[in-house]
Amino acid sequence: MKENKNSNSFLSTKTIAALVTTILALGSITAWYAYNNLEVKNQDNKPTETIPNPDNNSNNNQQKIEIYGLNEELKIIPNTVDINIDKTENPQESLTIAFNTLLTGFNSNNLTSAIPENTKLMSLTVKEDGIHIDLSSEFTTGGGSASMIGRLGQIVYTASSLNPNVNVWINVDGKPLDILGEEGLMVEQPMTRDIFIESFPN
Repeated sequence: MKENKNSNSFLSTKTIAALVTTILALGSITAWYAYNNLEVKNQDNKPTETIPNPDNNSNNNQQKIEIYGLNEELKIIPNTVDINIDKTENPQESLTIAFNTLLTGFNSNNLTSAIPENTKLMSLTVKEDGIHIDLSSEFTTGGGSASMIGRLGQIVYTASSLNPNVNVWINVDGKPLDILGEEGLMVEQPMTRDIFIESFPN
């Protein structure tokens, strides 16, 4: 009888040991599966790294602005061009680039410019009372009254391309432009688009 009890006790111990081993094995498998599953989820949740497109960055630095030329009837016509500039920059830089483009000649098959060659932009500043422009003396040389009116309009309209109602102050070699050309065209200061239209109706 005693031998039978010992046998049963031995079997119980083996059974318990087997169960413990099985539980540990199952626990290890479960832990391994959970770890790998969590790792996969973490990889899925990782933010995707976006590689910037150089072309897109280039487009973001481009701004459209209007510079003005003359058609065959000497009417003032806008020509939209792209300039490379950060859109967050102030209007003074945008207008300076626009004027340098205007004075060096812009690409347009349908428009011409009455502004004499070699005319230079000496300075351009944006102030509370308007846009202040200083041009070199070449601006006042050559051409008849139609040419003078056309070039003045190009300056006024390009300067006011960001704000059509802004005042435009025009200097030549640091002095206010009061009279333009040999025919003595009076230039009101400040000049605006409305004043230009009233002073020089087509």
